[in-house]
Amino acid sequence: MTSQPTLTKAGPGPGEPGSGLQAGLKNRHLSMIAIGGVIGAGLFVGSSSGIATAGPGILLSYALVGTLVVLVMRMLGEMSAANPTSGSFSAHADRALGRWAGFSIGWLYWFFWVVVLAVEATAGAKILEGWIPAVPQWGWALIVMVVLTATNLVSVGSYGEFEFWFAGIKVVAIGAFIVVGGLAVFGVLPGADSDKAGLGNLTDHGGFLPNGPGAILTGVLLVVFSFMGSEIATLAAGESEDPQRAVTKSTNSIIWRIGVFYLGSIFVVVTLLPWNDPAIEKEGSYVAALDSLGIAHAGQIMNFIVLTSVLSCLNSGLYTASRMAFSLGERGDAPRAFARTTSRGVPLAAIVSSVVFGFVAVFFNYRFPDSVFLFLVNSSGAVALFVWLVICFSQLRLRRIIQREAPEKLVVRMWLYPYLTWATAALIVFVLGYMLTDTEGESSGRTTVLLSLLVAAAVVAVAFVKEKVRAGKENELTAP
Repeated sequence: MTSQPTLTKAGPGPGEPGSGLQAGLKNRHLSMIAIGGVIGAGLFVGSSSGIATAGPGILLSYALVGTLVVLVMRMLGEMSAANPTSGSFSAHADRALGRWAGFSIGWLYWFFWVVVLAVEATAGAKILEGWIPAVPQWGWALIVMVVLTATNLVSVGSYGEFEFWFAGIKVVAIGAFIVVGGLAVFGVLPGADSDKAGLGNLTDHGGFLPNGPGAILTGVLLVVFSFMGSEIATLAAGESEDPQRAVTKSTNSIIWRIGVFYLGSIFVVVTLLPWNDPAIEKEGSYVAALDSLGIAHAGQIMNFIVLTSVLSCLNSGLYTASRMAFSLGERGDAPRAFARTTSRGVPLAAIVSSVVFGFVAVFFNYRFPDSVFLFLVNSSGAVALFVWLVICFSQLRLRRIIQREAPEKLVVRMWLYPYLTWATAALIVFVLGYMLTDTEGESSGRTTVLLSLLVAAAVVAVAFVKEKVRAGKENELTAP
């Protein structure tokens, strides 16, 4: 275990001698990856259950989680700007807390994303099968996975280019939705059938909190996982031309990104329609909102946007999982083959291993949806919160190390350190604790937390055993 961590790198970072990763991401790629990273398919398809649970008060749920993400990203930005690396928070945890922490959170994060690959591939396949039923759902899942795998295998630039356009479509779609919906809410959209729209929807149907203040916390549990992905920009920055600038820019812009895309679009939804309108749960919140304006083919428009979000999530998920595997391999916490790259700077083994597990998970989703796949989803569900908690503890320790060894690298600083960091960590622990009170359904909060803790405990145990074996070998080599 590391008793006194320093800023000395465990292995060569991107762009340094001995590292195969190349600076293939342009500034426009990084900008759009940072923006698109906070817009997941979960925003479009998951918000309806949150609205049904908390009513207009879901805005407070999104604001609470959004604040949490802004604070965590500020901490991560501080560490990543000082030391940009493809391992991001896993590499920071390695130096700040010990090899066991970097190993554990790195593998848990990899596990989370390869399960997400299966979830998103299945969601995309369902939409595509609806358009072209001649191809079975499993066929579409296979096609989508193969195409995006090929994209990632070509070069990091091709990943960036695909993500640039995927994220661009999402950004334009949500921007248009907010503008059109906002005009309808204030009654200035020509030709719109918006009789139900108005700010009165925030209070006229049982009040702003129709199901009581407790529903805000329940809403938090429903929306927290749709924010996962905001940290991707710090991983991708390691393959950009100016990593420090990229990290600083994405960190500083996280507030307006969450404010506009999440709070802005949800505000439009709950003001266009009464929160208890049956169409919200039946059709989905965004489809129902578009339908309420009399916009033709609203369902198909939203399906296209959701499909774009799904493909974006798949593309970034495969990239993120492979770069985390690469970083683990580089630090000796995964097979060394994961750290080898092609002449184009692509970690071939890391990508292939990630996508193979994704294919296996897709198979489990079709063959054992209510047993094996349900276990995979539940056991990875709380990993986002674990990652955020580790970022908090890493920043608490790494700030002191940076101040002591290289204070000039603190170009991004966490606000009100260390008090706000401790408050953020306490809030994350509170959310995890509150999830334990949710006992409804097979994917209840309690099930998710307990299974995720079980998997995390197993990974941490492997990390400690690995460290013991490593220490034993080192002792043998140094013994007279």
